[in-house]
Amino acid sequence: MPNEASLIAYCGLDCSGCPIHRATLEPDVSRRQTMRAEIAGMCTEHYGMNLRPADVSDCDGCRVESGRLFSGCAQCQIRRCAMEKKLSSCAFCLDYPCEALQNHFLVDPAAKARLESMRSSP
Repeated sequence: MPNEASLIAYCGLDCSGCPIHRATLEPDVSRRQTMRAEIAGMCTEHYGMNLRPADVSDCDGCRVESGRLFSGCAQCQIRRCAMEKKLSSCAFCLDYPCEALQNHFLVDPAAKARLESMRSSP
């Protein structure tokens, strides 16, 4: 099980509140299937991903090094960039906020607030 700090994605998304992560933790199989159908619709609407419920895999959070990772997270440009730069968070990047993050903040404004808070902490 990932620790709380690892549940804040590089981009500032709170993975503990992510519906994909919550579906991963859902013990009821029927409810989990319903959640995955809803997630597939949200991914199509918000991110232009054409997903079926079966495409929504388990995920333990963006920063997991070995373990379950949603395919969309595995292909994420922001995640890939942060890992290549060996950053614990985009908050600490010299190029903050890059264009990719600015676009992400349009979908998840709370992510920006989380990263800004990290940047202002000693």
